[in-house]
Amino acid sequence: MGEKKVAPSYAAAELQARGHRASHDFTKAADGARSAADIARDEGDSTGWWNMTFLQAENLLDAGDFAEATALAKSLSEASLAAASPQYRAQALILMANSLRGEGLLEMAIEAAASAVGLVDDDADMEIDVHARQALIAAFAESGKLEEAWEECLSLSERISDEMDDQLAGKAYWVIGNVAFLCDKVDEGLHYHELAAETFSPSRNLDVWAKFNKASAAMRLAAEVADAATLRCIERAELATDVVGGSEEDILLLRLNRAHWNYLAGDAGAALELLDEIKGRADQLPPQIAGEIFLLMARAQADTGSNQSAKESLLEAADRFDKAGAHQRALQAREMLAPGTQPEPE
Repeated sequence: MGEKKVAPSYAAAELQARGHRASHDFTKAADGARSAADIARDEGDSTGWWNMTFLQAENLLDAGDFAEATALAKSLSEASLAAASPQYRAQALILMANSLRGEGLLEMAIEAAASAVGLVDDDADMEIDVHARQALIAAFAESGKLEEAWEECLSLSERISDEMDDQLAGKAYWVIGNVAFLCDKVDEGLHYHELAAETFSPSRNLDVWAKFNKASAAMRLAAEVADAATLRCIERAELATDVVGGSEEDILLLRLNRAHWNYLAGDAGAALELLDEIKGRADQLPPQIAGEIFLLMARAQADTGSNQSAKESLLEAADRFDKAGAHQRALQAREMLAPGTQPEPE
């Protein structure tokens, strides 16, 4: 396809798609982006087609349609525009890695993200490079390859400078803190998340502020840091999401954080009320997160004396972790069962 001016309908379709995205209606946003991509293709605008197909895939990812997002991202990575531009190819590979991670195909996600890292290393492409490293770190971390994830974090930390955009630096601190928590480097995790909190500006991007506080709370809770700062993260995320809106996944994760907080605060009953509400929608979440729901449920059930239910929840958690490729986490869930234990009637 060559390059030429597209019809006004292209701009209208793009505007509509971005409007739906701003309202967190990702399915409609994906439909609008597809319409814009079709118009660009028919008009012979290869750049417009690529950009709108990318936007479509981004929205499918946010809508939880991981397989379709992966397929589109793969097609973008193989398009002629990507073959001629390392920037375009890197962006497509990053999107593909994140989509594969949503599917639970973690080894493939690692491969895609690793291919994106190093495709661009010019300062002008700093944002793409950082996003590629973040995608690789996330895939390593979710697959249980924490040593590799931490090594990549150290490389990422060397890329942070005073000249870096604040939002980009904040996201880098955020992911480094996540891995520190997972590696049981709790003090370092708290330090990097504090740096991220100081760097992000809710007035500049309230949506990112909400997502960061939600994720930071989850990491703190996983490390059993149930202090006033953790509660502030939970409350900030809930308040910001009330203002900007959120996807179904966002809402479920906020409730999971509340359930985890209740559990660590000693109220297993209140935790179970929330977990019973969200477990029926666990299939709408990536399998790794669904596994965490059932694992927390097992702990709360055990604390309330429902030992048989706890065993069943542990088996469900292990199965979800296996589906995500998080085999180390699955092993941890199974180790919480007594050797040879299988569900029995209560």
